[in-house]
Amino acid sequence: MSIGDVAARTGVPVGTLRTWETRYGVPAPAREVGGHRRYSTADVELVLETVRQRATGLAMPVAVERAKSHVQPSESSVFAALRNRHAELTVQSLRKPTLLALCRAIEDECCAQADRPLLFASFQHERHYRSSQRRWRDLSRTARGAFVFADFEDPGAATGGPVEVAVPRDASLNREWVLVCDSEDHPGCVVGWEPPSQREGPDRSRQFETLWSLDPAIVRDAARICARLSEEFRADLRFPYWDLLEEIPPQVSAVTRRNSHVFDRMLAYFSASLEPTPARPGSH
Repeated sequence: MSIGDVAARTGVPVGTLRTWETRYGVPAPAREVGGHRRYSTADVELVLETVRQRATGLAMPVAVERAKSHVQPSESSVFAALRNRHAELTVQSLRKPTLLALCRAIEDECCAQADRPLLFASFQHERHYRSSQRRWRDLSRTARGAFVFADFEDPGAATGGPVEVAVPRDASLNREWVLVCDSEDHPGCVVGWEPPSQREGPDRSRQFETLWSLDPAIVRDAARICARLSEEFRADLRFPYWDLLEEIPPQVSAVTRRNSHVFDRMLAYFSASLEPTPARPGSH
């Protein structure tokens, strides 16, 4: 279909559709060889759902996110979603001690220093969260909201302390280690995906495909994904902070980006140094 066809089917003027496409990526047409836009019935459904969500009083960015979650398949992997949206991110294979050190650094610097942040974390297993529960209760006291994901058998009530969200056993998030601190002054996120078949070796030798960022726009994307998953996995929860995730913040400065590349290399060297050194002939 042409953009005029979409306008006729949805009642949204052509000029408005072009503005939505530029600002919010909705609709997202295919391009013919000659450069002409062509739209599918899925694009029409997405526009109509955006109109319905907008009519409930939601701000446009939130209405778009809600419409996508209703019409398009849900993004159940934070790692895959960020990698698809931000090809500039460096993905590294980090051992568990390195990933833990990176997460603790983000927690201490971003979560503890940020002014009323939104916090999200995925622990894979409930026992991992319970071992860090006291720390996360402390972090949540100065946060606007805190949400933790794990394979909880009986999630606690969504009042007081971090909100516990039970992740289905077949969900992609069950293989991910996630930390997101969304704030204006100290944003940061770390996402690690654990490849299969690593259960037999020592725990500290487990490796994670990892990406991290201090870029406010990337952190905001991660927060939106986690917010949608909190609603999807916990039926009694309506995420209460969508208004804080409306705007897309400016990208990180060039200086911070360069420093991040240097830190990427340092992480790679540090993680590699944790590999056991092969024994030399004749050594004990």
